[in-house]
Amino acid sequence: MAKWQERAELLFKTEGLNNLRNANVLVVGLGGVGSFAAEFLARAGVGSMTIVDGDVVDITNINRQLPALHSTIGQPKVQIVGDRLMDINPELNLTRLEEFLSPERAFDVITEDFDYVLDCIDSITPKLNLIIAAKRKRVKIISSMGAGGKMDASKVKVTDIGNSENCYLAKTMKRRLKEVKIDKLKVVFSSEIQDESSLKMTDGKNFKKSFYGTNSWMPCLFGLYAAETVVRYLLKK
Repeated sequence: MAKWQERAELLFKTEGLNNLRNANVLVVGLGGVGSFAAEFLARAGVGSMTIVDGDVVDITNINRQLPALHSTIGQPKVQIVGDRLMDINPELNLTRLEEFLSPERAFDVITEDFDYVLDCIDSITPKLNLIIAAKRKRVKIISSMGAGGKMDASKVKVTDIGNSENCYLAKTMKRRLKEVKIDKLKVVFSSEIQDESSLKMTDGKNFKKSFYGTNSWMPCLFGLYAAETVVRYLLKK
């Protein structure tokens, strides 16, 4: 056991740490949710990870995203997050894919080698295809729903998408998934009613037509719940 994992071993036990070390996890999207989720997984001791994101840091990311600093504006998120993960665990087997996951690529990237997939994408079409790929290949997946327009940390929970409420993204995803005959999906969502006044429309690039205002803690909390779900599963595997 590495010295930096001493406290984790007390809680996870040696067997649990071995399970984490032998695990292979895919994190797609390194924004406010995915960047924190990836870090939590690395600090827990996950041994192999693939991170996927085609974006660079924008100044508007600073209020909520782990890689976003004034000194990192314009730099690829995959590079910044990847370097940080390797600094946490130099023995991490890390694969970096600097790309926006197109519908076609989702089926290439997801393989049966992954123990778990974390969907941290905030655009509907890529999100849908990532979920379909995971389900078709029978790889476990947890999907983050909408953290924008929300403030109450106590309303965040993990459940099946069928039990979600007060989330426009989840509502859309339920309809789209029903069309492809997928009726079960583990999600992180908030039951808080979204603040409609914080909605802003976009130019539609990268499959994104609009977004809600965000704060510093809600995306991070979604990432925390997703990472916790994955780690607890791996500990028991």
